[in-house]
Amino acid sequence: MNAFDVLGDPVRRRILELLADGEQTSGAITDVIRVEFALAQATVSQHLRVLREHGFTSVRAEGARRFYAVEAGPLSEVDAWLDRFRRFWNQRLDALETELARGRRITRKAADEEA
Repeated sequence: MNAFDVLGDPVRRRILELLADGEQTSGAITDVIRVEFALAQATVSQHLRVLREHGFTSVRAEGARRFYAVEAGPLSEVDAWLDRFRRFWNQRLDALETELARGRRITRKAADEEA
């Protein structure tokens, strides 16, 4: 299973989104996923296992609790693939930045003229 196969599932993507904010317990993750996707605890555990087995997350035990965290390594495969397409949105972002700067200059000029 490659990175896109793992990330192709909306539940696993959501779990990674939750973990992007920092380490969380499996219970906290399960609580959110069960509400948002109406899944059983066992199903959430399966998704956590897939993420762990494919290196997207790490887990550490602290007593009876399990803490999950994002591992950046597999995301580099996604980043490398996306790199081929960045030029498309970078050009648009550069154009947007230019327009925003132009708008700020016009606003400042109008404010100076009123003063």
